[in-house]
Amino acid sequence: MPIVKVIEVIASSDKSIDDAVRNALTEVSKTVRNIDSIYVKDIKAHVKDGNIFSFGVICKVSFRVD
Repeated sequence: MPIVKVIEVIASSDKSIDDAVRNALTEVSKTVRNIDSIYVKDIKAHVKDGNIFSFGVICKVSFRVD
């Protein structure tokens, strides 16, 4: 029976929420193998002078442990 571990990461993007999630996956993939899923726990937009200038996400990343 495989063991699944979950870590929480924070990522951002100046383009979109989708891009922020992809950035999280790209960074986590550099050091973690066997990633199964990403659960987006929270989303926020950073505002400056009345305009959104970046998006942030808090993600839970699940992966199988060898």
